[in-house]
Amino acid sequence: MPSYSGIWSLPAQMQAKAAGNWPGNVLVDYLVVAGGGGGGYDRGAGGGAGGFRTASDLLVYLGSTITVTVGGGGDQYTDGSNSVFGSVTCIGGGKGGSASSGPALGGSGGSGGGTASQAGGGVGGSGTSGEGNDGGAGVDAGPDYGSGGGGGAGAAGQDATSTKGGDGGAGLSSSISGSSVTYAGGGGGSSNTSTLATTGVGGAGGGGRSGYSGILAVDGTANTGGGGGGGGGSNPKTGGAGGSGVVIISAPQAAGSTTGSPTVTTSGGRTIYTFTSSGSITF
Repeated sequence: MPSYSGIWSLPAQMQAKAAGNWPGNVLVDYLVVAGGGGGGYDRGAGGGAGGFRTASDLLVYLGSTITVTVGGGGDQYTDGSNSVFGSVTCIGGGKGGSASSGPALGGSGGSGGGTASQAGGGVGGSGTSGEGNDGGAGVDAGPDYGSGGGGGAGAAGQDATSTKGGDGGAGLSSSISGSSVTYAGGGGGSSNTSTLATTGVGGAGGGGRSGYSGILAVDGTANTGGGGGGGGGSNPKTGGAGGSGVVIISAPQAAGSTTGSPTVTTSGGRTIYTFTSSGSITF
């Protein structure tokens, strides 16, 4: 029987059936969230959320081993890393732009990072279709010279105004784990004045709030793929790191084996494998 990494396309299924190589199979549901992008430095823009993909009834062949990769969140103005489940790949979130150090334009990714005010109001980084949304634009105008919010899985990052950094875009919820959890929110953008009132709020789903005078930007929440908040316009200016991703697999039967020590739970007669680090699963 030919190898297709445990997940076969429809043409491959038809070929195998015609050749008499049709194995047993199991239909699984999955959620794949990539690592979020880091927020920018010094009046920094918010990091974009990691890509978000979910689906039901994916055909997996018994005896096949499927590789799982959980993407890490990006450091300050660094893109997040991809997450992978077999042939399903989600793109890491784009980095937030920085007003005085590093690129001012937001990075593209699963969701795009916001663009800093220093970019003269340039558009935010682009999100990936089917995974996320664009980051928000910065405003190169006073008094506060706001930077854009990072995009989220459910909404684009907000554009900044002359008086406030943009909020991060909201994420999306999933009940694959047995309860509703929101993932992949974008990070908030900062501003020049850097007070609490002028900071961008992180999007629902693990997005970090931007920093302000004396207060560090908030990291994206671990294992949500949330984007990091932008660094404040006065010290500390450091941008928040993106949150790491997650891969969750829900199956009607227990797997034969796993690596990477996923958390195993049950709900509604299904066995649920939550990977917060890379590994593999064999049905």
